[in-house]
Amino acid sequence: MTFPDEHTRAQPPLAPPQCPAHGGGAGITRLYGPEADTDPMGLYERLRERHGPVAPVLLDGDIPAWLVLGYRENLEVVRTPTRFSRDSRHWSALREGKLTAEHPLAPVSAWQPICVFADGQVHERWRGAVNDSLDRFDRRGIRRHIIRFSHELVDAFCTEGAGDLVHHFAEPLPMLVMTQLLGMPDDYGPRLVEAARDMVKGTETAVASNAFLQETLSKLVARKHSSPGLDLTSWLLEHPSGLTDEEVEHHLRLVLITAFESTANLIANTLKMVLTDPRFRAHLAGGHMTWPDAVEQVLWDEPPFTTILGRWAAQDTELAGQQIKAGDALVIGLAAANTDSVIRPDPMAPVHGNRSHLAFSGGTHECPGQDIGRAIADTGIETLLTRLPDLLISCEESELTWTSSLMVRHLDALPVRFTRQAQQPPAPDPGDAWEASFEAEDAAAEALRQSPAAAPEPPASAPLLLKSWWRALVQWWRGL
Repeated sequence: MTFPDEHTRAQPPLAPPQCPAHGGGAGITRLYGPEADTDPMGLYERLRERHGPVAPVLLDGDIPAWLVLGYRENLEVVRTPTRFSRDSRHWSALREGKLTAEHPLAPVSAWQPICVFADGQVHERWRGAVNDSLDRFDRRGIRRHIIRFSHELVDAFCTEGAGDLVHHFAEPLPMLVMTQLLGMPDDYGPRLVEAARDMVKGTETAVASNAFLQETLSKLVARKHSSPGLDLTSWLLEHPSGLTDEEVEHHLRLVLITAFESTANLIANTLKMVLTDPRFRAHLAGGHMTWPDAVEQVLWDEPPFTTILGRWAAQDTELAGQQIKAGDALVIGLAAANTDSVIRPDPMAPVHGNRSHLAFSGGTHECPGQDIGRAIADTGIETLLTRLPDLLISCEESELTWTSSLMVRHLDALPVRFTRQAQQPPAPDPGDAWEASFEAEDAAAEALRQSPAAAPEPPASAPLLLKSWWRALVQWWRGL
């Protein structure tokens, strides 16, 4: 991979060799190290100002890549797989042996038999199995899991009058919900949280954490062969696309990691915004913003994944004036694209209800489980603040710290204080009334088939809209 000659354009002076931004050669900026870790958004804007919407960068080990900063350019990349493939086997650094199995980026970039590393018909087969299986979940059932685990997590620290919302709530909640959806026991959660975060951070132990996840999921798949259930693992195994055990394990790992990391960061970022931005909380309190609106605003301003290492040039091509060579790696700049002045000339203007952000990427590889992540975030946060309505941050906002890596920037801690509360059983789920009414509806439908003239009334607990719908159906059935 070659970069354009930096000296052909007017550029700021090159950083001295000891500067973290000095990548050697032509002074290419590193996407790792102190500068990238402490102020990634500032770094993206400096790169945008210097290079435009596509910038040359260096990844861990000084492996060259392109960072796509522009909104339109990111869409062009994710929507044209013939030029920009998701198959990492195109990567010249991989073919040249620069990306070894021990490299920190290997767990998230080495090719695997999963939909995110495939294009065309292979992608359609794998992605179709994931989509179909996720669609089988009862959204009311997912919500009950979220509410139950939210109450359990709050009960664990509510008597103290203080806590850390990252470690006590934002991190464990998504993994607890996902273990249920995958068909795992509850006690898998804590160790999986630790391994998942370590792997995504790309630490020296990322490879070992990845091995632990794979072993855990392999055991899960073996168990579901003999004891299937109403869960993602069982549904992937029985899907008509005929996934192998290896394919199922890899896709479970994909779903587990992306759902955990993205949702944990989304919850933490939203809670931080609520507790530190008076205008944000006032909009919520005044009814000008719903919880789904709040989550969507945070997806624009602080997306859970800042970047994704996920496209490789399948041919020599051009992007925003930069000459991209076949085999070059492209880093999708999700956070940078969301702040592009081309689509957000006023970054302070609210974007309630606008889902055109790239927080979940785009194109055929857009995150399939994003609505589950949204549900965990807004339902979980709403439950938390209902239980602890007087939450206040217990440090200065300037004291908050983040840990960054190539793809994520997560809040280290969010200390809070509140009035001590007694533990309590989970609050009744509003969905229970619907569940009971649907069961009664099934029984009533059967009675109607047996004797149309004696159809029963809908249950008293049924919501008004359902009662009206049911009576209209009875009238239609009787031909009235």
